[in-house]
Parts: sequence; structure tokens; C-alpha cells
Amino acid sequence: MLFQHLRAILLGPVTVTIIIPVLIVTTVGTAAVDLGPAPGSLTLVAGSLLVAAGVAMLAWTISLFARSGAGTLSPQDPPRTLVIRGPYRHVRHPMFSGVLGIVLGEAIAARSLTLLAWFALFALFVAVMVSRVEEPRLARRFGNDYARYRDNVPRWLPRLLSWHASRPSGTD
Repeated sequence: MLFQHLRAILLGPVTVTIIIPVLIVTTVGTAAVDLGPAPGSLTLVAGSLLVAAGVAMLAWTISLFARSGAGTLSPQDPPRTLVIRGPYRHVRHPMFSGVLGIVLGEAIAARSLTLLAWFALFALFVAVMVSRVEEPRLARRFGNDYARYRDNVPRWLPRLLSWHASRPSGTD
């Protein structure tokens, strides 16, 4: 199982957050925005905090997939049970949110327009893929449990109070 997790992490998040940004910067450049020394320090700190938050979210959600879902983030070995714990009680796709946070944080820290363009392209890809592929697949796999979850937990903007499947819909 460890090998499956590592393979999925390397093929997914590592490719999107490290390999592709490095390829972009080394081939195209950063197209850095010169904001002067003080704003540059602020963007480095803000971007680094966003990267750290994204990494923490990614680690948390991967751990939940392994422990609660008995699976990995890979479509070839997905969770066997619907994961509705931790951040999944607030938003349906916190793993993607974590990865998007990392990519956006890199663009902000580097003050890079090319990395910002990569963020926008990847965010568009995720939005389309989630609505057209990921969520229909979850609906087929988990049926009514997923439908109830989908009806109570937003896709992207987190709800303030956590949702609990054991409670009637609409109560917190």
C-alpha cells in the first residue's frame, strides 16, 4: 500500500506542484513582476504560507484516504469508503484545494506571471474534471451516500460549520 501511495503522490501532486513549475520556469522563465524590495518580501512570506497550508491540507487528506477510506488518491486505487471526515466535512474537494493552494503560493512567492498562468490553467482543468469526471464517478460508486453528501457540502467554498452524515440534512 505504501508503494501505491508514493506512486500516486509522485504522479499527481508532485508533478503538478514541482515538476511542471520547474519545467515552466526553466524553459519559459518566470516573467517576474518587480514590486520592489518590501512588497517582494511580503509576497515571499504570503506565498510560502499558502504553500505550507496547501502541503498540510494535502498531507491531511491523503492520510484520511488511507485511514478512513482504505485507498489512495489514485483513480486506480481509490478509497473504498466515502471519506467524510476532517476537511471533507466542510468542502468536497480539499485535496484539490490543497494542490491549488501550493501552485498559487508558488506563483505569489516567485511573483511569477508564468506560474500564475499555470495556476489558472490547472484550476480550469480541475474545475472541468471534477464536475465532468470525478463527481459522476463518486456518485456511481457511493450512490445515495454521495448524493446526500453532495447536497450538504459545497464543492469549493467551505461551509463554516462541519457537516455530519449522521445528522438530518440542514442541521449542524
